[in-house]
Amino acid sequence: MTLVESVRRRVLGFVVPLYMRWRARRGGGALDISEILPDEALMPLRRVGVDPVPELGQLRDREPVSTIDAPYGIRAWLVTGYEEAKAVLTATDAFSNDFTHLVGRLGITAEQDPGGLGFADPPDHTRLRKFLTPEFTVRRLRRLAPRIEAIVEGQLDVMADTVANGGQADLVRDFALPIPSLAICELLGVRYEDRGDFERLSTARFDLLGGFSGSFGAMSESVGYLLDVVAKERKDPGEGLLGMLVREHGDEIDDREMAGIADGLLTGGLETTTSMLALGGLVVMRDETLRSSLLSDDAAPDKLVEELLRIITPVQVAFPRFARTETTVGGKTILPGDVVLCSLSAADRDPRIGDDMDGVDAQRKVPPHLAFGHGIHRCVGAELARMELRTAYPALIRRFPEIHAAATDAELPYRPLSFVYGVDALPVELGTAAPAPAERV
Repeated sequence: MTLVESVRRRVLGFVVPLYMRWRARRGGGALDISEILPDEALMPLRRVGVDPVPELGQLRDREPVSTIDAPYGIRAWLVTGYEEAKAVLTATDAFSNDFTHLVGRLGITAEQDPGGLGFADPPDHTRLRKFLTPEFTVRRLRRLAPRIEAIVEGQLDVMADTVANGGQADLVRDFALPIPSLAICELLGVRYEDRGDFERLSTARFDLLGGFSGSFGAMSESVGYLLDVVAKERKDPGEGLLGMLVREHGDEIDDREMAGIADGLLTGGLETTTSMLALGGLVVMRDETLRSSLLSDDAAPDKLVEELLRIITPVQVAFPRFARTETTVGGKTILPGDVVLCSLSAADRDPRIGDDMDGVDAQRKVPPHLAFGHGIHRCVGAELARMELRTAYPALIRRFPEIHAAATDAELPYRPLSFVYGVDALPVELGTAAPAPAERV
């Protein structure tokens, strides 16, 4: 780094946070992140329809570990290669997830710490995760299967009723959003009537148009509500996950930690699965081969879900990692204090792990995708998400075999800058519907 570059970074690191505090005091609202980051730094969050922008793949193929022109004097790296991303996500000795590394940067304060697993290092992370892991095994989650099936069929009824009454069915509003919302409320034991608040906060936290401070502000608001929920569970533990934590680990976990865990599960399990249901549904609706396989092959959903997770990878960038020690990734030297961002969407399409990785092939054999992350921070709710997706996709196509999008890509409101990529609305035409199941469990 040249002397000029060093001075520039130090000046930015001092001046920009002061400006952001001044702006907030003047009522200027959150700083739009696009005002301070160059297009190159925002590239991992941009897409064309379902696909990452071509420039991201070109960067990965040319330089799978590259520097980012970051603000505030931060020395940052973008990792786009599959093996390089796995190396970073696995190396917990070399990289930290601790939230305190963000305090004072990007206008973020200590009070905005959401807690939970994503911003924790061992041993805290290890201690908290051990409370949850038993509840998210495939065997334990089977008890939710009948409820998830009923939720899916109920939302298909909503779509049919909407059209029957002269309305326009929307795959996001009527299907993709309520299914994970109701399922995660069922799991946690959170009241259904509170879904609206969590849906709003879940979207806000991943949307960078309001700046990093706005995202973390949404997290703080969500945790604040959940602290009240936890207090009620302490007094009268219910049958959901929060009640279980109180009954079995009440003396080992404090209210803030429990609220942080619930927040991560509630919003993480909501926004990501919503995006997968909507975008995956869009991919299936446009591909007659995929649609036919769901109607004719009972084993198709398992393989198709994994391929859709790989091709969509809704969590575009993993939680930031902070280098603890000097380390080498992809031939590049990472220094202590450097920030490392792994582009999961780019890594999952790395041509070094398979042919035609920008295409959809449910029969392909490639290494496991990174849509759920990797290493100790791999999504604890991955199996729940898989259960919802494997149930929802075939049910949608069986009920509405002629369903198709009622808007072009140019007309769909894709999210322009969001860590979790998605679409806010997806109007659909249902065609001729098949009869609904006679009864549900």
